[in-house]
Amino acid sequence: MGDNEEAPTTMVGRRGNYRTQLWDKQSESFLPSTPGLGMHVEVKDPDGKVVLSRQYGSEGRFTFTSHTPGEHQICLHSNSTRMALFAGGKLRVHLDIQVGEHTNNYPEIAAKDKLTELQLRARQLLDQVEQIQKEQNYQRYREERFRMTSESTNQRVLWWSIAQTIILILTGVWQMRHLKSFFEAKKLV
Repeated sequence: MGDNEEAPTTMVGRRGNYRTQLWDKQSESFLPSTPGLGMHVEVKDPDGKVVLSRQYGSEGRFTFTSHTPGEHQICLHSNSTRMALFAGGKLRVHLDIQVGEHTNNYPEIAAKDKLTELQLRARQLLDQVEQIQKEQNYQRYREERFRMTSESTNQRVLWWSIAQTIILILTGVWQMRHLKSFFEAKKLV
């Protein structure tokens, strides 16, 4: 796999659920936030490209599909400036991320497509098989990248040890010639 080759393009669905809570000074605990509080959700893929950028309420669900394997950045920003004045600046966010076949709502799919229980179970199994294939492709990609890095490091270590050996041999030859001329000058040989 060359440097210009990309990772396997497997689309993986991801779903995130979040819930916010504001700090209440009087009760000294976190309480469910007011409906006016909104959250801006931004998701970036490993290449830094924005995959999702949307405004949501104080509680919600966001979904996005990723074409690139690797770590994604999920940033949640409050859209309220009054929170700092109102709640003493403390906000708690509960975040739940689901990846792959867990993102599918199978009861909703069964109702929409009018599937029997057997057909729904078959669809679940097909989705699981597809997710396993995607995970295997991603693991193959990671293994190949790791192997390439290991081989490159091994090659550099080999060349460094060859260079060290040549330097040691040249230093030894120089020392022998220098000592020989020194002993001849002192007439010890």
